[in-house]
Amino acid sequence: MSSNVEDITVNYEEDNILIVKELDKVILSKGAWATIIFRFKQWDRKNEKYGGDCYSIRRYQKRNNIYSQKSKFNISSKDQAIKIIDALQKWTKEADA
Repeated sequence: MSSNVEDITVNYEEDNILIVKELDKVILSKGAWATIIFRFKQWDRKNEKYGGDCYSIRRYQKRNNIYSQKSKFNISSKDQAIKIIDALQKWTKEADA
């Protein structure tokens, strides 16, 4: 893992193939606990190409100056991502009212 939250990645290589390819990330919080949302693609070995966009929200705890992943939530589809966005937008608007 990493000692700097900006260096955390979901990139994962196996047998010289980038299995998980990070496309973007947004750091939602920093500190002893960090929360990051990632956009990535996964390598499809059968078709020998990357699949569609995937998303994951992950929490990391910093101990002994190293961040370790403690939990994650994978958003399973574009449709689920849109539903999450819609719910959050609704709730934040209600909170402002």
